[in-house]
Amino acid sequence: MAPEGRAPREVRDLGEAALAWVSAHRDGFALGDDALAEHGNVNTTWKPLGELAQVCVCIRRHTDPTDPLHLMACDLLSFAWQQTGRGTLFLELQRLEPFATYPLEVYAAFASVGLRHAGYESATATVARTRAWHLTEQEPNRRLSVLNSERRSGIPEHEDMPRALRRTWLAGLPEPWTFELAAGYTLTHVIFHLTDWGLTPQAVPPPVAAYLRHWLAPWLDTCLEDEQWDLSCELLAVASSLPGSPEHALFQDAWARLSVAQNESGAVPEVGGRGSRTTAPAFIDCYHSTLMTAFAAVLTVNRLRETARDAEADAAYGGQGVPG
Repeated sequence: MAPEGRAPREVRDLGEAALAWVSAHRDGFALGDDALAEHGNVNTTWKPLGELAQVCVCIRRHTDPTDPLHLMACDLLSFAWQQTGRGTLFLELQRLEPFATYPLEVYAAFASVGLRHAGYESATATVARTRAWHLTEQEPNRRLSVLNSERRSGIPEHEDMPRALRRTWLAGLPEPWTFELAAGYTLTHVIFHLTDWGLTPQAVPPPVAAYLRHWLAPWLDTCLEDEQWDLSCELLAVASSLPGSPEHALFQDAWARLSVAQNESGAVPEVGGRGSRTTAPAFIDCYHSTLMTAFAAVLTVNRLRETARDAEADAAYGGQGVPG
């Protein structure tokens, strides 16, 4: 195992290789003619593009403007915005499906960094004031996504986050042995929406944070053992999104194990080991896990650097605390 001091550099290398793969395969995220089709598959059109935009927003937030990762993320975000016709396609989506929430959830990533379309926001704000919008039946974690998207887009939130959180699996602090794939993805997204994708760790309530600190390590170990690379990356991102100091040992071990899944091109499959594959995974089978590798890596490195700076500051003052 690598010395602790080397971990951030090695983790960054994994994230940089992953984002380089994404950049080289950006055409896979392009919107085709079916993006506005009546029976188009959102999961292969808008969902990948929205995920690309969100990860690039996060990488921009947590890297220096001169960092190659930052520059690559900016380039990809510009590509994604151009794919939406600089926002005009959102307005068309809103006209075609006025009560669908996924256009706002995708749009919110762009809006959070100032890429906005006034016409779409005006039209959606009108719909968001209706009883039908407020009463749409959704999975609890999806409701958190909509609320966070409203906030990021400047639309009044139709419900408060704490109330919506109480209905989620995670907020109930369930028996840890009930964790499985669906629960895993649900809990990761609850944390992503609560913290605005790792930006505000303090938004996680103390009981939830304590529960996750206790159980994340064994859950992550189980996912890594089963070669569930995509969910493993999401759990690592959650570990970097909690308040307080992160567990260095957890990061070090998990990233060392995750590194074996990344092939020479930088791609990371959603599931399965490198040794069992003779050909590169198809785009649809690795784009999300590769994005999540870049996302989790940047959050991890940023968090480790923050804690290192805090430790240095404490040492500089001889353990007497930083003067206020």
